[in-house]
Amino acid sequence: MRNNGPIALAFNALVIGFMLAPLLVVCVVAFTPHNTLTIPTTEFSLRWFRAVFAHSDFVSSFWNSLRLALCSATLSTVLAVPAAIAITRHRFPGRDFLNALFLSPLIIPHLVLGVAMLRMFALVGGTGSFGWLVLAHTVIVTPYTLRLVLAALVGFDRSAEQAALSLGASQATVFRRITLPMILPGVTGGWMLGFINSFDEVTMSIFVTAPSTVTLPVRMYMYATESIDPLMAAVSALMIAVTAAAMLLLDRVYGLDRVLVGRA
Repeated sequence: MRNNGPIALAFNALVIGFMLAPLLVVCVVAFTPHNTLTIPTTEFSLRWFRAVFAHSDFVSSFWNSLRLALCSATLSTVLAVPAAIAITRHRFPGRDFLNALFLSPLIIPHLVLGVAMLRMFALVGGTGSFGWLVLAHTVIVTPYTLRLVLAALVGFDRSAEQAALSLGASQATVFRRITLPMILPGVTGGWMLGFINSFDEVTMSIFVTAPSTVTLPVRMYMYATESIDPLMAAVSALMIAVTAAAMLLLDRVYGLDRVLVGRA
């Protein structure tokens, strides 16, 4: 900040303001007491926040999203840890292909993934199943989890592992008591990033959810096509608050600079 001049700082402030303005407007509109999307000027009300919690469909969809995000983030972490260890520590045929395969959902549009998942689920009879929905979300969040675990393993000092092995510890004991604790910040950060992406996912979920497994983002999309009252603003404000809290926790646990740019 001290290296930037006043013009650069003003420009950066304008860019940040331009990016945050829609979010701020949505949050302010959520406090309107009126029946339309208006910015409150004379009084503020929690009417629409109370309406969110009184709406059973939104409450059930929230719990669906929470369960889905917990399951998919955990499953992606279970897959990412051994995959990252294999990619960073071993040379074998197909190593680069395996790495590209795990990261490929980052470059494939979620609309394409949604159509493909819908077709596959229809062929195997998994349409409407919560388990298959977890599998679909695991596919799209695993790259984020793998990226952070890979970052934690790159440059990893293996001297403590070698010392434990020389003293007779098994590979399982070395992993459980030495390797995992040392890469735990990366694993935790990857899990949290996978959770956030799964919770907010809507494009692919539209194709693979059933009436009993509708997630909160999909429920919001369905409601927004039928009504324009401030209820959506209240739900959006709550999701912004939850996401901001999760990102703040991620920053405290792992560091957003390491998440976004891989800085050691």
